[in-house]
Amino acid sequence: MMKQSLSAELLRRLAGKRLATAESLTGGGIGSAMTAVPGASAVYAGGIISYTNQVKHELLGVPQQMLEELGAVSAPVAKAMAEGAMSALKADAAVSVTGLAGPDADAFGHSVGTVFIGYADRRGAFAQEYHFDGSRQEIRQQTIDAALRLVLDQN
Repeated sequence: MMKQSLSAELLRRLAGKRLATAESLTGGGIGSAMTAVPGASAVYAGGIISYTNQVKHELLGVPQQMLEELGAVSAPVAKAMAEGAMSALKADAAVSVTGLAGPDADAFGHSVGTVFIGYADRRGAFAQEYHFDGSRQEIRQQTIDAALRLVLDQN
């Protein structure tokens, strides 16, 4: 399924609900994919591009201690980002992404291509770990597609 058709299906599936995003490595790519579909405003509430730990902490409410001890690329941070986006944007559900698109690994032992995708809704929140290969852009695109699919799977 192409990105726009994934987004279109997601918009149909979430009719009557509001979705928010919190994006790090994709820099707004999920929001861009959503808003490429006419009528997206009926479902897509908006997103927070939280590229730095400061934004993750200050706008999404990710605990500073969590960021310092686990690093931004972790399941607990992805989960907290999704919960924070859902709360900040008053949405019914949220998806978040944090990971390494390259060129370097992080100080916590995560290699390039390691991505965590978080999801939150009124039932609860969780995060899943993914490992993607390819160039920086390919990793970012695979992350966008996986995030859209994860939301579809939950709704």
